[in-house]
Amino acid sequence: MRKALLTSMAAAFALSTAMPALAQVEERTIRISNGVNEDHPVGDGVDAFKACVDEATDGAWTVNAFWGSSLGDDLDATQQLRSGTLEAVITSTSPLVGIEPALGVFDLPFLFANEEEADAILDGEFGDYVSDMMPEHNLVNLAWWENGFRNLTNSVRPVESVEDLNGMRVRVMQNNIFLDTFETLGANATPMAFGEVFTALETGAIDAQENPFVTIDTSQFYEVQDYLSVTRHAYTPFMFLFSKPVWDTYSEEEQNILVTCAEQGRDEQRRVSRELSDQSLAKLRESGMQVNELSEEEQERIREQVAEVYERHAENIGPEVVERMQTALEEMRNQ
Repeated sequence: MRKALLTSMAAAFALSTAMPALAQVEERTIRISNGVNEDHPVGDGVDAFKACVDEATDGAWTVNAFWGSSLGDDLDATQQLRSGTLEAVITSTSPLVGIEPALGVFDLPFLFANEEEADAILDGEFGDYVSDMMPEHNLVNLAWWENGFRNLTNSVRPVESVEDLNGMRVRVMQNNIFLDTFETLGANATPMAFGEVFTALETGAIDAQENPFVTIDTSQFYEVQDYLSVTRHAYTPFMFLFSKPVWDTYSEEEQNILVTCAEQGRDEQRRVSRELSDQSLAKLRESGMQVNELSEEEQERIREQVAEVYERHAENIGPEVVERMQTALEEMRNQ
């Protein structure tokens, strides 16, 4: 259903961009909330979205982006979308599992092997399946963007084995699966909004946090963390969410523009994210962080230890959701 919709949207959008100005496109202002800083690849994606919107609407729309949780953390911003008081937020899926439990499937540890698998799942039938759940929560997912593979930093010691996590105070997202994963590995997991993390690390309220290389870099966590362990323990996507109460006031042509431009922004954001990931890792090394990679044996030990996390959370996520994800991955890997 969503594929057919997107095909018609693309055709309509192609027609609209060939015309000067459309009666169905009104003057509008779109505010986009972001938890990350502007120099994150999300900034490049937003720039691409803005350029697309400006061309498609002949300048009738104004897009204003707000960074560093200045409009509230991702969950707060999402709740504003649901009430219709904010237009858009680009947020990780993880803080939103209280709104839609199925999003917890993306938090299961060691789910994707690489970025290509993630793209295939998110941009395919499974991604559509999850996106179709959002309107009942007064949300519209315009496109899946990339947060990326997550890695652990801390100020205590290199994490080279499961035992090195024992008692470490690790900030995790406000999400039961991340909480359970790190507690299963022996850490003292502390849920916390992203905007509070730097100060908590700086003051020593927590020892560690986990994020993709680019986020660690652009958030300047290297100023308050000494060790970086390349764990790649989870891949979390971003959702470009739009307020359904606002969406419902838009014409079909305007809705087409939103989806098409969000997908153009997605492509640029992913491209920049992957290009900058290696650069960010090199910069983190240069900043003085001690970087280590887990041995294959230790990675396997960790995977075995967190297998029980899948079993414990399948019921909350939805057994059908977990099964569909595993089936989609299996079919893709067997092609």
